[in-house]
Amino acid sequence: MKFVDEAFIDIAAGDGGSGCVSFRHEKYKEFGGPDGGDGGRGGHVFAVADVNLNTLVDFRFSRRHEAKRGQHGMGSDMFGAAGDDITLHMPVGTIISDAESGEVLFELLVPGERLTIAKGGDGGFGNLRFKSAINRAPRQKTPGHPGEKRSLKLELKVLADVGLLGMPNAGKSTLISAVSNARPRIADYPFTTLHPNLGVVRVGPEQSFVVADLPGLIEGASEGAGLGHLFLRHLQRTRLLLHVVDLAPFDEGVDPVAQAKAIVGELKKYDAELHAKPRWLVLNKLDMIPVEERAAKVKDFVKRLRYKGPVFEISALTREGCEQLVQSVYQQVRAAQVAEQPPAEVDPRFADPS
Repeated sequence: MKFVDEAFIDIAAGDGGSGCVSFRHEKYKEFGGPDGGDGGRGGHVFAVADVNLNTLVDFRFSRRHEAKRGQHGMGSDMFGAAGDDITLHMPVGTIISDAESGEVLFELLVPGERLTIAKGGDGGFGNLRFKSAINRAPRQKTPGHPGEKRSLKLELKVLADVGLLGMPNAGKSTLISAVSNARPRIADYPFTTLHPNLGVVRVGPEQSFVVADLPGLIEGASEGAGLGHLFLRHLQRTRLLLHVVDLAPFDEGVDPVAQAKAIVGELKKYDAELHAKPRWLVLNKLDMIPVEERAAKVKDFVKRLRYKGPVFEISALTREGCEQLVQSVYQQVRAAQVAEQPPAEVDPRFADPS
């Protein structure tokens, strides 16, 4: 399935049905009185966060979505039926904004969350509503109210705890396949990864986190070079970034330190808040470096990069060092989750009197 993280749609809730002007006609009842019913309301348009979806591709081919209008009121005190609602299933993490102004209207962040994104119009009143002691034969009615109509932009930002970033062929896809249930395409040429991949990393019973693998970044990505800039938005909701570096590039003329600095620079140009997120250094492909040279090469790399955060030395291919990385990442993610939780309310009956 093609990965699509942006789409434009037009939605229209149903119009309300009009009220009815009618009078009761029965044998031997010359003045039966008004019996015109109200019109039914128009159908609503709902959006539901569906955990079984991970792309907006369906909305690329179906852009117009209309709910049914309400039925008109009828005689004999019969009210019109409400129009049928429609429900649009969207991936968790979808942002719904106004296509013209760009204003964010809704966000689907909780699996199963259901939001009303367009309300149907109310039905009009029939002449039964206008009956009174001084107006016993009313001929008034009101039309149904129009339903809401909107042009919307849908934007998907995946909900992942950890994001992988780095140059093409840094080994990000190999790493996510080694530590999670994701099975991305892996090959020995740049830009093998063409769309984000999500994987669930199982640390223990009821202990897991979600990691996202994005297409590789290159220098100039913030100006549109390469593919990675198209998907950097998916890192904005992560709690931790893992900067994967190929410590043993195939081309001897490539400097890993220069590549790492370029990635950090592009991240800062794209979004200052994204650049400020916790970012750990993951030095990959140690299996391609002789054991006696590893320590010196790692030390030289960190010194030249002037990096002072956590450093992990791994080989995603042989899974060397991956277990320590997974455990450390889980502890960091768990601590961030606890910090984000609001403080529990204490029952005043059991509060500490001091």
